[in-house]
Amino acid sequence: MENRRVVVTGMGVISPLGLDVRTMWHNLIAGRSGIGPITLFDTDGFGVRIAGEVHGFDPLNYMSAREARRTDRFTQFAIAALAEAVAQSGLAVHERISHEVGVIAGSGVGGIWTYSREFEVLREKGPRHVSPFLVPMITVDVPAVQIALRTGARGPNLGVVSACATGADAIGLAYEMIRQGRARAMFCGGFEAAVTPISLATFERMGALSHRNDDPAGASRPFDAARDGFVISEGGALLVLEELEFALARDARPLAEVIGYAATSDAVHIAAPAAEGISAAHCMALAMQRARVTPRDVSYINAHATGTPAGDPAETLAIKQALGEWAYRVPVSATKSMTGHLIGGAGALEAVICVQALLEGIIPPTINLTTPDPSCDLDYVPGAARQAGLEVVLSNSFGFGGHNATLVFRKWHSS
Repeated sequence: MENRRVVVTGMGVISPLGLDVRTMWHNLIAGRSGIGPITLFDTDGFGVRIAGEVHGFDPLNYMSAREARRTDRFTQFAIAALAEAVAQSGLAVHERISHEVGVIAGSGVGGIWTYSREFEVLREKGPRHVSPFLVPMITVDVPAVQIALRTGARGPNLGVVSACATGADAIGLAYEMIRQGRARAMFCGGFEAAVTPISLATFERMGALSHRNDDPAGASRPFDAARDGFVISEGGALLVLEELEFALARDARPLAEVIGYAATSDAVHIAAPAAEGISAAHCMALAMQRARVTPRDVSYINAHATGTPAGDPAETLAIKQALGEWAYRVPVSATKSMTGHLIGGAGALEAVICVQALLEGIIPPTINLTTPDPSCDLDYVPGAARQAGLEVVLSNSFGFGGHNATLVFRKWHSS
């Protein structure tokens, strides 16, 4: 088996905190919330009326009007993020390397905006009025296909889904492709546009969402004793991963190195996390083992931490099992306190955040953590960002159905 080194050379973001990496990062480390009242549809009759929307997004800044009509919002996010990632990486896929460059991108629910709309068309106008573009607008693989169409990447092309772990798994699988010599470069990430009536209704019926409609900025409260659920959001991120030698040969600037990835399953419940955190802990431990680092090497963890009553204590317990006593020495922050939960896009956005943390030497804060929960007793970087010398960081993503994914990044040193 090959064991090639893999680096990040480009990143693109569409998020509730900004339409590019720089804006998102600036707002994140300032502790600003991207959550507010829903404007995408009328929330009359809904018990939850808040979300993390992507404001100011105009697909016509990234594609033609015709293309915009034929792509769902989640795919539009992917196309937009691609432009930023390619601009930073400088990767041009020409004929000679096209079969060595691939794409893995995913989504939790795919084109649910289009799916919902076309059901209305079917019911109100009949089958002859349903869009012929429905299928290529809603399936989970569409962002990967669109990225290939726009870049000319002819290598492996996959659409993946593992609920809220989707973005992290897409990056992890792309990393493995390169590490094993199956590709030289990969575009990878996750995207979601699930702030829709049907999504809001079903998550609310599950009892998963925060009901703090009168305090949107304070609604997402990971690890806080008064947390009452997550806040649904939209957006996503795309990363360009490359084999180190391939990147250096074209004078690309590595932003960070990907050194580990693991995925496990709880296999206990369709939606609830395993309270003991055993499989999540195993996922972190396995990722560290594959990265050839010890708990003492870890200088920051970006937690999955959605702000649900069950999820946050389970992750805290998992971190303690995976890192032992060192868990109390490692800063852990929950950036969903500001971004909300991007579902299939969350892991990709948080991977970008980890890379930025390594680049800037700044740990993002956990906002809204004002009332300590005895079951959540680690260092969650409450309130304000923190300067730190970071070398190795972990990013956790856990999804409905028991999906667990952990990515390990290391600071890039040119010498």
